Amino acid sequence: MIIYNITLNIDDSIHEDWRAWMKQHIPTVLSTGLFSKAVFTKVLVDEELGGTTYSVQYFAHSRAALKTYHEQYAQRLQADGLKRFGDKMLAFRTELELVDEFHVTQK
Repeated sequence: MIIYNITLNIDDSIHEDWRAWMKQHIPTVLSTGLFSKAVFTKVLVDEELGGTTYSVQYFAHSRAALKTYHEQYAQRLQADGLKRFGDKMLAFRTELELVDEFHVTQK
């Protein structure tokens, strides 16, 4: 499994508008059919530069699916966020490969 992680720092001046937009944006990304799910989290740190930091993790079906996303959808979807929020939304993207998964077993 491939995880496409996007970490975003959001300026306080756009925070509420951005969160409302993300609740529409994430389903739009999922509607490409290239991801099985997304997890939207708030990073629990005090940012020295201000703002609030979030992480969105999209679980891609495969590396090929993520490549297709980059080639066919990413530029347009990222441009929408930049157009709306400009430099008040800073993003850092990482691609991760799930190596193993562990669960608590019941006794």
